[in-house]
Amino acid sequence: MSPPNPNTSFRDCIIQFAKWPEPGHVKTRLAAELGNDGAMEAHIQLTCAVLDNLLAVGCPLHFWWDRPEPKSRKYAARILARLEANRVISGSQVGAGLGERMTHALNEGLESSDRAVIVGSDCPSVDADYVLQAFAALESADVVLGPSNDGGFVLLGSRRDLGSALNGIDWGTDQALAQTVAALLDNGFRTVQLDERWDVDELADWERFCTEWQVTQ
Repeated sequence: MSPPNPNTSFRDCIIQFAKWPEPGHVKTRLAAELGNDGAMEAHIQLTCAVLDNLLAVGCPLHFWWDRPEPKSRKYAARILARLEANRVISGSQVGAGLGERMTHALNEGLESSDRAVIVGSDCPSVDADYVLQAFAALESADVVLGPSNDGGFVLLGSRRDLGSALNGIDWGTDQALAQTVAALLDNGFRTVQLDERWDVDELADWERFCTEWQVTQ
């Protein structure tokens, strides 16, 4: 767990989702322009940037890989060192699809907290203030979503078990947000959306990140 901020309630917990660093399996759209090595470096830098943003909130943080940790930690070493230095516990996601994985992770977070949010590791625009806005929204709503500029979302938070509401969503498409909102409403959940943010999928997104975070490419 990350060291607590005395100004932040332990009613809340944050979950970061990340892909295990494996060449050819991370930031595949960037790999077409940057090569597998460049895409790997982008993945590592983005994951660490998001982790730093979430640590700044000061509430308990859980880190969930997309698979059980393999024996080789060659590419994950920098991320693992960052997790260890901040006493963040990591585990692996559970479920057949992304909807099931997010629902399971949220439910585990809600076992010890009143409100839980998930942020992906390609969303550096999600800063501490944005996460606090999400927790505040959950005072009245059941579910909060942070829309992305590509039709998906950069944050999902809940204070209730979402059941099977997230099953059957076309993840990774420009319909993911709209389908998720419709499914939640159909299942009786009160939803609220925050302001739109951006994530890193394409080369222009990566260049924006490098400029704003002063990263040397």
